[in-house]
Amino acid sequence: MEQLSYDTLKKMNFKGFYQEKGTEKVMQFGQGNFLRAFADVFFDIANEKTGWNGKIVVVKPRQGHSYVCDELNRQDGLYTVLMRGRENGEKVEQTRLVSSISRCIYPDEQFDELMKLAVSPDLQFIISNTTEAGIAFDEHCNLYDKPATSYPGKLTQVLYARFAAYQPGVVILPCELNDHNGDMLLKAIDDYMELWELPEDFYDYVHKECRVCNTLVDRIVSGAIRDDNELNRIWNENGYVDKVMVASEIFHVWDIEGDSELEKLLPFKQAGLNCPVVPDVNPYKLRKVRILNGAHTGFVPGAILAGKHIVRECMEDGVIRGFMNRMLNEEVLPILPLDREDCAAFAASVQDRFNNPFIDHQLSAIALNTTAKWKERNLPSLRDYVAKIGKLPVCLTLSFANYLALYISGNEALNDDKAVMDFFAEHKGDAPETLVNAVLHSSFFAAEQLFEIPGFNEKTVENLRFIKENGAYAAFARALAEEE
Repeated sequence: MEQLSYDTLKKMNFKGFYQEKGTEKVMQFGQGNFLRAFADVFFDIANEKTGWNGKIVVVKPRQGHSYVCDELNRQDGLYTVLMRGRENGEKVEQTRLVSSISRCIYPDEQFDELMKLAVSPDLQFIISNTTEAGIAFDEHCNLYDKPATSYPGKLTQVLYARFAAYQPGVVILPCELNDHNGDMLLKAIDDYMELWELPEDFYDYVHKECRVCNTLVDRIVSGAIRDDNELNRIWNENGYVDKVMVASEIFHVWDIEGDSELEKLLPFKQAGLNCPVVPDVNPYKLRKVRILNGAHTGFVPGAILAGKHIVRECMEDGVIRGFMNRMLNEEVLPILPLDREDCAAFAASVQDRFNNPFIDHQLSAIALNTTAKWKERNLPSLRDYVAKIGKLPVCLTLSFANYLALYISGNEALNDDKAVMDFFAEHKGDAPETLVNAVLHSSFFAAEQLFEIPGFNEKTVENLRFIKENGAYAAFARALAEEE
């Protein structure tokens, strides 16, 4: 069996869609699994559905060679995405050959190639996923470095070359998970303009002719297939060897902040993709954080105490799944200042996504830094519920007690900041009343003034006692039966 390439596809008389030739319209910083299972798939579908005729040039954002880039170049930019999960409760598995990438370049070795693409009149979009740490200003970067070390530094070099060549502005779509990722990236570009004393006309070019968009990405990408038997089975089914195949869930959404003019520039809506251009991505971030992330943090501490290990196990358990659904449908959705029907549809998709038979999402990974996560994801819902409904939400209140119970349990899944771990180690032997009082007045929660929410202290103490005497699973079951 031959390795994937255009020649291989022709030899095997491949019947699916692929596009060998196209115009290089996208510069992409990052070669990782996420972009290849997310944005690159969307551009590929746009080629198939709309005749967009675009190709992506992948730019490795850091020095040194990469296995993925080397293999992509060997495979003519081709690779396979295996999309697997549940839709409407049914198991779904889809395989797509992706042909949207033309080549990968190493800017520390091929700086001239990077600059040639920078000034191309065909370039329309720049996308990136350099991790949350990638959007960072480094004062040691120089305009004349080949290239600048940081991603924003390289991007400023690209835009300045384009400006100097009198080429039109581009649309920049960061996919990093930072809040306000576009604003953050633009700020770093501004910092380089100031550091490098670039002309004011260039500032106007970046701010008026280019668009640096805030975006919100959402797709679970599990990465490479690790099981050799499964990998060989898929290769045999496909009829070729693919060294950089990647797996993801079916669900996807890419919210992009912009106007109707931007929507027309992007090839996604016409292709039928879930990539809405919206005036403000913040409501969509709120939806994701409160519903999807809030669901995880709401049930995971108790599920760990109940002996569960992966998310799918929890969705296969009627009590834990029922707890999650009650928390979302009765305590989170009613108080969100967003379209109720849209939120309900998103919440319904969460159960299918969490019940993905192909992804073993470890509870211990979700439980990492639960202190900060509960404050960001669940506490705002609890506050809003109390303010709007006038009483404590049963499930959200229990979620806080389960978090405390996990943190004094000594469970091996515990992993948080040292100060948090030291605090709970010190209070591990406290009676429930003493522990709850100490936590609510600790440096982690004192500013939140949870002790001022009527009945919260007392209910948390009661829940802790119940968990200690009967277990977290019984506490889930009691919450399901308790009236709001």
